[in-house]
Amino acid sequence: MAQSDTVDRILDAAEVLFADRGFSETSLRMITSKAKVNLAAVNYHFGSKNALIHAVFARFLTPYSATLDEVFDDLEAEAEGAVPTLDRLLWALAESAARMPQRNERGISIFMRLLGLAYTQSQGHLRKFLEQEYSDTFGRFMRLLKEATPELSAVDRYWRIQFMLGATAFTMSSSDALIDILETKIGVETSVQEIAARLVPFLAAGMKAPDKMQTLPPVTQ
Repeated sequence: MAQSDTVDRILDAAEVLFADRGFSETSLRMITSKAKVNLAAVNYHFGSKNALIHAVFARFLTPYSATLDEVFDDLEAEAEGAVPTLDRLLWALAESAARMPQRNERGISIFMRLLGLAYTQSQGHLRKFLEQEYSDTFGRFMRLLKEATPELSAVDRYWRIQFMLGATAFTMSSSDALIDILETKIGVETSVQEIAARLVPFLAAGMKAPDKMQTLPPVTQ
């Protein structure tokens, strides 16, 4: 078995098992069994379970961040010194993800589930890894997002970003089930690309929605 094939087998098995079971509940032996390799191969190529988790994320995020940087360059060039609009900025994220080569049809769904787990499970090493490796690209996105929403306070922007990430993670990680439900209940076929096309305007509208906090009654004890 060639070295690259062994690495791909391990990563393919790991990402599916991590997405389905979670990081803590997935053992290296489960991964080696699914990948049909021995434990020594995992130790040789990755060294540890944490390093394997990092590699699973890097396989998607490294080319994705490179594509994003190119798209951001194009957006800023098109704007000719102005700020790219929020809609164009969010479309850049979706289009860049769609351009990523996928090893299987569940690729985006699996990765979004993994991304959600990175923030809902206790994986401090992973968050540190993501911040170290991809802070430049995603810091650039956050700067552009802030410039595109100058009307928002820092607190409002923070919460709307969290809501946007939550809606995206749920929708894209559940895309297989949502596609099946739509076809079963309504008789309409759809695709991951169409889901993204419907999701982006919804997210943009949420980011730009009027602030209703001023109209809420005060909280009483």
